[in-house]
Amino acid sequence: MNDQKRIFLSTPHMSGKEQKYVQEAFDLNWIAPLGSNVDAFELELAKYNSMRDAAVVNSGTAAIHLALRLLNVGQKDIVFCSSLTFVASANPILYQGATPVFIDSEPETWNMSPQALKKAFEDAKKEGKFPKAVIVVNLYGQSAKMDEILALCNSYGVPVIEDAAESLGSTYKGQMSGTFGKFGVFSFNGNKIITTSGGGALVSNDESSLKDARYLATQARDQAVHYQHSEIGFNYRMSNVIAGIGRGQLEVLDERVAQRRTVFERYYNSFKNIAGIKFQPELEESKSNRWLTALTIDPQITGVSCHEIIEMLNKENIEARPVWKPMHLQPLFEGVKYFPHDKNNSVSDCLFEYGLCLPSGSNMCVEDQERIIAHIMDFLK
Repeated sequence: MNDQKRIFLSTPHMSGKEQKYVQEAFDLNWIAPLGSNVDAFELELAKYNSMRDAAVVNSGTAAIHLALRLLNVGQKDIVFCSSLTFVASANPILYQGATPVFIDSEPETWNMSPQALKKAFEDAKKEGKFPKAVIVVNLYGQSAKMDEILALCNSYGVPVIEDAAESLGSTYKGQMSGTFGKFGVFSFNGNKIITTSGGGALVSNDESSLKDARYLATQARDQAVHYQHSEIGFNYRMSNVIAGIGRGQLEVLDERVAQRRTVFERYYNSFKNIAGIKFQPELEESKSNRWLTALTIDPQITGVSCHEIIEMLNKENIEARPVWKPMHLQPLFEGVKYFPHDKNNSVSDCLFEYGLCLPSGSNMCVEDQERIIAHIMDFLK
């Protein structure tokens, strides 16, 4: 058994600022959901992203689900969704009894392909059934081509939910990631760039809709002295304690982005001249938070596969993972319609086959990163 310390993919990174707000919740004995930290965290999150409003909830998945509810997605409806993503992007479509249609990625961002999206809309027009919403995912911190995607969706009158769970703090053409669609979604899961241990947020400039989101997230309780409910609600609100953690974390978000980008630069400078290794691109006029350093390894050129590297690193007590397995390849979604980037080129399939995510924590020391780089270099030789 390897006795070297374990290096994880992405661990929580506390600043010390969080304790002040958590202590405040304890001092006020306001431990239950809602409270002053929740209210303040929503205001601060909206301000950071230059949005009118934010509603904090217990997960990014809950935020996506609420967005679909607010858009009245239901039985027999269709929702277009990025295929290359974590299952949480797509599961809420099923919660609502709707049917997903998956859209491939494109090479310049690894995110939703406008070309494939255009084909999906043309197909929908032929069938006379348009999607009720489009869920666009910003993978590993990199924004999708939002201008092109929004132009397409707007031309068909279909609202966009921007899943920015992995891209908080990133920008596209000077605008914050997660602020382009009708709704934006963030995640504060334990492995994200900032964390509340678990949690998420829904952001929008539609303040009325976010008022409705809060209502739905608190069991849809009507305004009455007694407990009265006129529609199905959910227990989705964030607690006052973890909102306090979020407030402290938000204060150091820009610092965390800079640290993750520095981690990326070290990897990039180490491997950039090795034939067969390519990093996830950063689209011109965008800035990725580089939540995870993601790259592809061509085994025909390097002589090793990403899966062999993952296995080797694991033996060295280092966690690495493949790129997300696309939704259209998941057993859960067998038979679901899928639109590739090109007729004979599914970009997300290739990224899954050749893609690798390396440890990228903002609190990872230089020595640990150099240990990872050295093991990969030796293995490639």
